[in-house]
Amino acid sequence: MASKFLKEFREFAVKGNVVDMAVGIIIGGAFTLIVQSLVKNIFNPVLGLLIGGVDFANFFVVLKEGGTPGPYATLSAAQEAGAVTLDYGLFLNAVISFVIVAFVVFLLVRTINRLKREEAVAPQAPSDKACPRCFMTIPIKATKCGHCTADLPPENGIAS
Repeated sequence: MASKFLKEFREFAVKGNVVDMAVGIIIGGAFTLIVQSLVKNIFNPVLGLLIGGVDFANFFVVLKEGGTPGPYATLSAAQEAGAVTLDYGLFLNAVISFVIVAFVVFLLVRTINRLKREEAVAPQAPSDKACPRCFMTIPIKATKCGHCTADLPPENGIAS
């Protein structure tokens, strides 16, 4: 019974969509690190300069002071003192990260949809042609015109 279970699990695990999903999760994890770095190291300093040199990570409200009374210059100082804080700056960082990820996913899906539309619009091979004698439309594989009964030359020199 255990071998049947393991066999079923192996069949499930090696299916293409499960492997694709695993690859997507791994790439998503790596992408998350890139987005976090982008927010922390690029966007936050620029936004901080625009709003007066303040770092979002240090936006917090002290709900209850810790062992050492405040004010606390940074969030880490408040946490070291044991203060209970409402860390809305870290929440803003998370929102910025989400917006960036959502925008990148939007661009990715938009590109994929555009490629699918272009693929769907690809021209199909013609299914009919004009008779060289009477110019009526006839099937492309026809060897005799159904309108004027003319014998037609084979397509590409190949007799059917």
